[in-house]
Amino acid sequence: MEAQFFRFLKIVGVGFKARAESEGRLLFLKLGYSHEVELSVPPAVRVFCFKPNIVCCTGIDKQRVHQFAAAVRSCKPPEVYKGKGIMYVDEVIKKKQGKKSK
Repeated sequence: MEAQFFRFLKIVGVGFKARAESEGRLLFLKLGYSHEVELSVPPAVRVFCFKPNIVCCTGIDKQRVHQFAAAVRSCKPPEVYKGKGIMYVDEVIKKKQGKKSK
């Protein structure tokens, strides 16, 4: 399978990690929940973890690659106050200001 389309995801947060197993067919995410989130990868997509916080989704079908990347991102979308969560590498999160104390 020759990968033509890529989607990189960045995981931001203390203790947030990702690991791929069984030749890119399973993706395990530690996202601060009491359990690991396990995602099975569709047949036309492969997943690689370069670092514990960088996930690469590759494949020959652009729609399936981007659909799976969106499914991974929806497990923990980036929050606007601290910037923690799963985001695309080229995504810019506009942070909000917190409550002002008097």
